[in-house]
Amino acid sequence: MLLISDANPTYEAFCHSENISHEVVNLSKGQQVNGAYHIQNVNAYHGRFKQWLEGFHGVATDYLANYLGWRHALEKHRQLTAETLLNAALGNFQYLTVT
Repeated sequence: MLLISDANPTYEAFCHSENISHEVVNLSKGQQVNGAYHIQNVNAYHGRFKQWLEGFHGVATDYLANYLGWRHALEKHRQLTAETLLNAALGNFQYLTVT
């Protein structure tokens, strides 16, 4: 897992305690890009994610990873049908199998 954030030391401490990779984009120093990590990509994803979550009228923090995974699947596979998503939720990944 990877967290991309600003240079707030709280994020670094959290990532260290949770064994999460952390990349910093330091806006206060005028940095907008750190290698492949661009702050506009992070902000754009965050905006899309927040807008999508509004339809749920709040989510429990315990399930945030599930919502992130769900949103990631929707963005990565934009042409997925409702049936395919239901099968994936049930653990049936045959649509990913190449025969």
